[in-house]
Amino acid sequence: MTIAGELARFVTETEYEEIPTEALDYASMLVASTIASAAMGSTLESAQIVTRMLQHQGGVSEASVWYGDSQKLPVAIAARINAVMSDAAASDDSDLRNIVHPGTTLVTIGIAVAELTGASGKDVLAAIALGCEVVARVNSALIPGLMWEKGFHGSTVTVLGGAVVAGLLLKLDAKQITHALAIAASSSGSLRHAAVTSIARENFAGLAAMRGVEAAQLASMGFAVDEEILEHRFGFFSVYGLDAHASGRVAEVTHDLGSSWTMLKVMAIKLVPGAHANHSLAEAAARAAIAGDLSASEITSIIISRPNSDHLQGPRHPTELVGMAHSPYYFAAAGAAHREFTWAHATDEKIFDPAVRRLLDLVEIGEPPTIDVERYLQGATVTLAARDGRRSTSTVFAPRGAAVNGIEWRELEAKLDALCPLAGMSMNRIREAANVCREIHKTTHIRELLDLLGQ
Repeated sequence: MTIAGELARFVTETEYEEIPTEALDYASMLVASTIASAAMGSTLESAQIVTRMLQHQGGVSEASVWYGDSQKLPVAIAARINAVMSDAAASDDSDLRNIVHPGTTLVTIGIAVAELTGASGKDVLAAIALGCEVVARVNSALIPGLMWEKGFHGSTVTVLGGAVVAGLLLKLDAKQITHALAIAASSSGSLRHAAVTSIARENFAGLAAMRGVEAAQLASMGFAVDEEILEHRFGFFSVYGLDAHASGRVAEVTHDLGSSWTMLKVMAIKLVPGAHANHSLAEAAARAAIAGDLSASEITSIIISRPNSDHLQGPRHPTELVGMAHSPYYFAAAGAAHREFTWAHATDEKIFDPAVRRLLDLVEIGEPPTIDVERYLQGATVTLAARDGRRSTSTVFAPRGAAVNGIEWRELEAKLDALCPLAGMSMNRIREAANVCREIHKTTHIRELLDLLGQ
């Protein structure tokens, strides 16, 4: 059997009750996280441009655009717009190994297709959890390769999970989902550099959502492609990965399917804005400042240490959201200056805080750690030095919101509270939305959530 076939069999044969409770809980948290991130993204120009363009094109009324005027569009287009909004805010979720963002794609597709088909909350949760596991396993074969060595963006992987979610909610059989996966694998590709330096990033997320839905729709209509496209010597793993076949990583994609859940070891939800790789920098810097009782004016050096890292990427002096999101200098400086890092740190007030701006020039990379290296999951060690010779060091192995650390619902409620007002939601509606997300397995139709996201 092909890898696409084995994955398709796994997702179609796995019942809701067979999915670990932790995976289902994580899926419901992804729903809350994604609608919160999209609320912030709805205020950004990139999302508004895409929305205007696609609304102008119109089409059959199938699924809702969130935070809009209740206009319905074709399901793939609605998913695309909502995904752009979620990713634009740089506040969604990640596979911490190489910063792939599955939640944006899977949730926007899940809600859009469920609205069309009338799927239950349980159906949506199961589809998202299974899609997330497929993304995590496929991504395993592409590390290293996909992003750091070959320069592709993580949406190249998430489209496969999107095809799974759409396929399951459209009630496709294993053969059809096999082809949906193969279609998705041959329909992706986007450039990481453009995502780091521009708003192309959110467009990639939107395209992944649209292509995931379309892959399932095409498969449902009998469209068929090479089922071996994932493992073929000129196929997905060879093109996007680095020696994936020689290393044996391809074989691991389907090993212990259903017995071991990779997603619970590598996934994380953002509890502050910006690129997930930088979150531990802010967290460690804040802890070091608190432990050493160091004020921003006393700090003379901020040294970052993380495995396999001998330089820092991203702007040293960010001036807007895209730059801030990708600036390790900003995260370390802001964490040290303010002894915390919150959703407010995506605002101009924080970005241009004089105390932070001074510290930006004091951030430097140090020697990589040699102890507990295997524990670092986008983690970091930060050392602060003061004028009087004092030094304070803190290590964060995985940022807050990492599945391996455990996530509490109050953290998702805080995210909804912080971001949803930006889209015009009242606190009463936000509380209702939080409750629906937390109890989504009890809902009979996703309309219960969508009614709270409209205007």
